[in-house]
Amino acid sequence: MPLRLDIKRKLVQRSDRVKGVELHPTEPWILANLYSGNVYIWNHATNSLVKSFEVTELPVRTAKWVARKQWIVCGSDDMFVRVYNYNTTELVKAFEAHSDYIRCVSVHPTQPYVLTSSDDMLIKLWDWDKAWTCVSVFEGHSHYVMQCSFNPKDTNTFASASLDRTVKVWSIGSPTPNFTLEGHEKGVNCVEYFAGGDRPYLISGADDKLVKIWDYQTKTCVQTLEGHAHNVSAVCFHPELPVIITGSEDGTLRIWHSTTYRLENTLNYGLERVWAIGVMKGSNAVSVGYDEGTVMFKIGREDPVASMDGSGKIIWSKHNDVQTVNVKSLPADFEIVDGERLPLAVKDLGSCDLYPQSLSHGPNGRFVTVCGDNEYIIYTALAWRNKSFGAALDFGWSNDSNEFAVRESPSKIKVYNQFKEKHAFRPHFSAEGLYGGVLLGLRSTDFICFYDWETSRVIRRIDVAVKDVWWSDSGDLVAIASDSSFYILRYDPEATAAAFAAGEVDEGEGVEDAFELLHEVGEQVRTGVWVGDCFIYNNADWRLNYCVGGEVTTIFHLDRPMYLLGYLAAQNRVYLIDKQFGVVSYTLLLSLIEYKTLVLRGEMDAAETLLATIPKDQYNSVAKFLEARGQVAEALKIATDPDYKFDLAVQLGELNIARQIVEHEDMAAGDEKWKQLGELAMSGGDIDLASACLAKSGDLSGQLLLCSAVSSPAALAALASSATEKGKNNVAFAALFLLGDVDACIDLLCTTNRVPEAAFMARTYAPSRVSEVVGLWKNDLARVNKKAAEALADPAEYKNLFPDFDDALRREVAARESASAPRQPASAFASMGASNVVVAETNLPNLVEDVAAMRVADDDDEEPVEAEEEVEFEDPPVEETDEPVFANPDPDATVQTRDTEPEPEPMFEEPEPESLEEPAPEPTPTPEPEPEPVVETPVAEEPAAEGGEDDDWGLQ
Repeated sequence: MPLRLDIKRKLVQRSDRVKGVELHPTEPWILANLYSGNVYIWNHATNSLVKSFEVTELPVRTAKWVARKQWIVCGSDDMFVRVYNYNTTELVKAFEAHSDYIRCVSVHPTQPYVLTSSDDMLIKLWDWDKAWTCVSVFEGHSHYVMQCSFNPKDTNTFASASLDRTVKVWSIGSPTPNFTLEGHEKGVNCVEYFAGGDRPYLISGADDKLVKIWDYQTKTCVQTLEGHAHNVSAVCFHPELPVIITGSEDGTLRIWHSTTYRLENTLNYGLERVWAIGVMKGSNAVSVGYDEGTVMFKIGREDPVASMDGSGKIIWSKHNDVQTVNVKSLPADFEIVDGERLPLAVKDLGSCDLYPQSLSHGPNGRFVTVCGDNEYIIYTALAWRNKSFGAALDFGWSNDSNEFAVRESPSKIKVYNQFKEKHAFRPHFSAEGLYGGVLLGLRSTDFICFYDWETSRVIRRIDVAVKDVWWSDSGDLVAIASDSSFYILRYDPEATAAAFAAGEVDEGEGVEDAFELLHEVGEQVRTGVWVGDCFIYNNADWRLNYCVGGEVTTIFHLDRPMYLLGYLAAQNRVYLIDKQFGVVSYTLLLSLIEYKTLVLRGEMDAAETLLATIPKDQYNSVAKFLEARGQVAEALKIATDPDYKFDLAVQLGELNIARQIVEHEDMAAGDEKWKQLGELAMSGGDIDLASACLAKSGDLSGQLLLCSAVSSPAALAALASSATEKGKNNVAFAALFLLGDVDACIDLLCTTNRVPEAAFMARTYAPSRVSEVVGLWKNDLARVNKKAAEALADPAEYKNLFPDFDDALRREVAARESASAPRQPASAFASMGASNVVVAETNLPNLVEDVAAMRVADDDDEEPVEAEEEVEFEDPPVEETDEPVFANPDPDATVQTRDTEPEPEPMFEEPEPESLEEPAPEPTPTPEPEPEPVVETPVAEEPAAEGGEDDDWGLQ
């Protein structure tokens, strides 16, 4: 049966003819040497050019990495070998190595040696530790030496291919060949060793269009591969897969099975002739050099083929070799560290008769199924004996260890019980995959159908492009993964049985109520495992997560690709394996999983009992889970992080609890918490709590709002004092102004070098202090502009410039008496009726009357207008007026009435009014007084006084 190896192209870069390619052992780089004389480094992860080297104007026929030195060694048609540092692009060394074109460079895997072969029919060995001196010359070929390759199993030997139609095997210490392999009818272009297993093979390709497999111990040809239509230019054994890859000038790549030698696949990317193939140990990647560019693709799956049973025994396959380890074999005193590789003793279990592509334990752990090469074999887990086998594209176990199913073809499914065929059926679609579990799952391109194991009836069709399926141990939950998300569904066997009993089943769609969608999570799952009702998985970003009730929690961020093996409840650890078969584990408490499961089931009493077994450092995780479930009060009881507890208390509206948390816990940004709590208390009407919180947070603006709202003179006075000390002059001024302490306001303005503002305030509210403040203003201004300072008028000297100043002084006395009268708190007004709030009785200012008495002068008026007595406007009698009265003196203004309905016609004849076009009579103008010097005299702009930038007036 053919191998099922998916091929995914990762990179295609067009360029001039590529004569050689090689993959970097650690970086995602491809080295490509070109016939044009350049060397390129491509990044196959980003499909971009990393670096380029202009080596020579002649063809560069070979280039190799020396990763341990950060070098590139290349040979070209100018007979020179050049060495570059690929990090700095510096030319490290250049020397003439041969007398003709250099065909190949081969680097020793451990020693400081480099082999070069040339058209001068010689092979030379160079030692870079000895200043690149030639330590050996190997003679024996009678034509161009096209390629040479070190033996990975014996690095003291190497093989060479020549156009003299031979392959020769050499030892480093001898200038003559050990032996010669003959069999090709034309020149041999390439040779490579088999690096895996114990077979002493090498492979060669020649101009006779043939590929030959040689046993270099018996010196015989084991197999000849035929099929290419032109010269074979490149050959290799893949180091990770059981395949041979050959390339030819016919433009094709052929993939052969390395054991059966059958042709598995033929690839043609349309880039003309193939010149080179590059592979690397530990990777499934293959790089290819063509006439027109470079291609890289990956063959098969890179994740390890491994499985772990419920007791901790792990079985994996490396190629056809099967090995086992047991995680319980560690010493009792060994301390397991999360994420560190476990030092497990590896035991060889045996070999497999086929190349494993999947490996899985049965439900009871007694049997292990290996599937690959379109066949399956069931082995006993302990002795690795063959129990059963057959043809299968896919294999799946039922929950019953005696029952399993195989997909023989896309149209035929067989179910076995006790290793005997129970029945077979044909689905009504082309099945592309099979999954075991409580139900038998068959997937197509865009849906999956679940079948009953007993009768193969359709239970339910679910329209989703399925990537993998995992059933829980209880059988009532299933996780279905697609390319971009996964779904948690609940299976209801009772509803399914009832629907079949009632005959309410669609044969194609199944039972509608068989599954209930519980959660959809937008993450791509790579591998997963169920523990109770908890689904553990690693995602596309290589994070190890678990999902309970739709809530996803990250256990660990993985630093490399890793794959889930299973979970051992006795150890509270989840186990993973990497590509190099290194096993690591991470802690995941079973008690934590069980607690969350009980909460999901609504068994809160049992969950409360189990909580005591969970370590305290996990309580915040539990609290966040409860919060996500809407159980915020329970989360508050469990949470230990002060900030999180505060947020939960606020969320519940428990402001007093939040206050206790802030007072007694060490919290970051405590002032911000107090401020937040104060705002919430104020919005909720808790004045006492709001006052305490605002005081704790130092929020002076909030305190000002609160003090003014409750009308507390003592609080306002304290706030003014505190704000003054802290330099918050805006708040201090507002508090003093609300207290009616005009003198303190003026003093504050003067103290903070706001003397002009103090002068205007004194003129408005304290005329008795105008002379004092003007004197300060003059002194301050004289330092800048003496003439401007002399222009300031003092009412003590220029009383004629201050009309009604004596009246203002008298009114100031009355205003001060009113301000000193006792005030009632804001709470007193709630118990008063509107009729009881009388200005005369309480001596409190009546804001409504004050506003009504105010008259704002027009912008064009330069003089203030004296307040007039309030006039009540009524419609004037018709017979007492000769012309209409206009509210707007503008004669062009349109007269509008308040009522939308027209006024009724008068009962008597009224005099004919004058034309509306005539303007209303102008009022008699008031004689303007002499202009004040302050207004008329231009005053120079004052610079900012010292300390003015930081006095918090906000007047920038």
